[in-house]
Amino acid sequence: MISLLLQDGVQEGAEVLTDEESVQKTLSIIELIGSGGTAGMVIIGILFVLLVVAIYIYFERLFAIKAASKVDSNFMNQIKDHVTHGKVDSAQILCAQVNSPVSRLINKGITRIGKPLADINTTIENAGRLEIYNLEKNVSILATISGAAPMIGFLGTVIGMILSIFEIANSGGQIDIKLLADGLYTAMTTTVGGLIVGIVAYIAYNHLVVRTNKVVYQMEANSLEFLDHLNEPL
Repeated sequence: MISLLLQDGVQEGAEVLTDEESVQKTLSIIELIGSGGTAGMVIIGILFVLLVVAIYIYFERLFAIKAASKVDSNFMNQIKDHVTHGKVDSAQILCAQVNSPVSRLINKGITRIGKPLADINTTIENAGRLEIYNLEKNVSILATISGAAPMIGFLGTVIGMILSIFEIANSGGQIDIKLLADGLYTAMTTTVGGLIVGIVAYIAYNHLVVRTNKVVYQMEANSLEFLDHLNEPL
């Protein structure tokens, strides 16, 4: 009987100890950020702002690029038909109605019909550079964020380690584990935050670059098709 009571007491004590350990190991993200101290919270705040900026730029540019890539497959056939029959005004009206990077390039070429082919080609190339610049607007900020965010996170790591070393140096042989842990929390949380923001911005940047290149190739193909049509013998 006594042995059974002892076993029950040991089991209950183990359960209580296990419960306490599980509570001690449980830590939410908010608590983890708060445990990093003022320096850690400032760094995390900066990283959060960069993340919001990166997400906004990504979706804003994605919708703009998607709209720019929409061109009617029959657009060039209609343009060539108008140009062949001398309906320059109708071709320009059609370009204005479509209002896409491709149509704006073709419209620039149409306004130069009658001049040497080299001049038309130069005009289209110059207009193309402007269209590419508009497509890539603010995309470079994503590249900057993808490189700067991990560095900012590493800055928080360095600050956290400095705080930990400072506490060790001023402990007088008795290290305060809580203060030491605060510095380590700052180091770890900012590093993870910086890497997360950097990875998100990097993936977003490369995806936009791929989508932009597709639009650029589309512009080049349609421009060459237009120039070839002008070069055809009547």
